[in-house]
Amino acid sequence: MATHYVVREVNRADPSVIADLRTAGVAAAHEAAGRIGLLGPSIEARLPGSAIAGSAVTVSCHPGDNLMIHAAVEICHPGDVLVVTTTSPSTDGMFGDLLATSLVARGVVGLVIDAGVRDITSLRGMEFPVWSRAVHAQGTVKASPGSVNIPVVAAGQLVRGGDIVIADDDGVCVLPATRGATVAAAAAKRLANEAEKREKLAAGVLGVDMYNLRPLLADLGVEYVDRLPPDHDQP
Repeated sequence: MATHYVVREVNRADPSVIADLRTAGVAAAHEAAGRIGLLGPSIEARLPGSAIAGSAVTVSCHPGDNLMIHAAVEICHPGDVLVVTTTSPSTDGMFGDLLATSLVARGVVGLVIDAGVRDITSLRGMEFPVWSRAVHAQGTVKASPGSVNIPVVAAGQLVRGGDIVIADDDGVCVLPATRGATVAAAAAKRLANEAEKREKLAAGVLGVDMYNLRPLLADLGVEYVDRLPPDHDQP
């Protein structure tokens, strides 16, 4: 018989680092980290406008069975993000407003689930941030063993207990806790640089000039002409 674990303790990043990454957002953190950590775009925000960051508590469930989500609740600390996966693909509604109520009581800041959620109107009314593969009313059982805080794969991305999870309308990014401070500092520099570029673009400077792209276009054989020649092949 396979062994299943509920791991009570994981190493979490400093709360101030997590807060800085939440401010930076998914896109900046992903770029600053070297373009790593993104979950696939099948995981979508269900409460538009939400932006969270926290330490991952991971859950591996049997598809159609949310027993291990219930087991994970007591392991969560304030500021955590619950990351739920299934051992084979599933869109069943494994999470709803009752579990959300329990997580809120533990101080959990949001859910990322590579499966389905339901009670979506209630979840939005609670303003509980959720990123999921599907919204589906299909119910689940509580019968099969799984594990908490073991490494899991969510939408193609490896997630370990204690990893930093950043989520907003751009998607979800996961980073090792040990890289949090370095990435947060790099993201802050990136955002400051983007602010300068935004001012230039707003003043009318063109991207091709700001990034010095005209020589590249010429090297690639791109020509500027006022009109196409009459004998040019049309698409």
